[in-house]
Amino acid sequence: MNPLTNVKNIQKLGEQELLSDRKTSWHDQYKDSAWIFIGGLPYDLTEGDVIAIFSQYGEVVNINLIRDKDTGKQKGYGFLCYEDQRSTILAVDNFNGIKILGRTIRVDHVANYKAPKDSKNVDEETKRLRKEGCAPKNT
Repeated sequence: MNPLTNVKNIQKLGEQELLSDRKTSWHDQYKDSAWIFIGGLPYDLTEGDVIAIFSQYGEVVNINLIRDKDTGKQKGYGFLCYEDQRSTILAVDNFNGIKILGRTIRVDHVANYKAPKDSKNVDEETKRLRKEGCAPKNT
């Protein structure tokens, strides 16, 4: 599906929710994940740039911008984890469809984030986050 169609579909869900009398939100199905997908990013943005933008809605605890294995260049999409899952709702509702450096980005929830395979350069904290996740623990 065209990325812009996805942006419009997510926006349409939000608009329908505002008009409905339902007690639950479409966001509720993602309550166990603090990860979001970000697509359509300008290629010259760094992890720090993305964190600076997305930290407007919460504390960012992990980011994985997908890079080309040979060149190391960013591919224009990635995944970001917030400390608090509620921040994902704010990010999806407010960042989906905005333009960053002339490119329309897509932001959506991720239900089951699968961390990349460990490489030799991964520190212990990153390994722990990838294994345990960073969503709130159900008690």
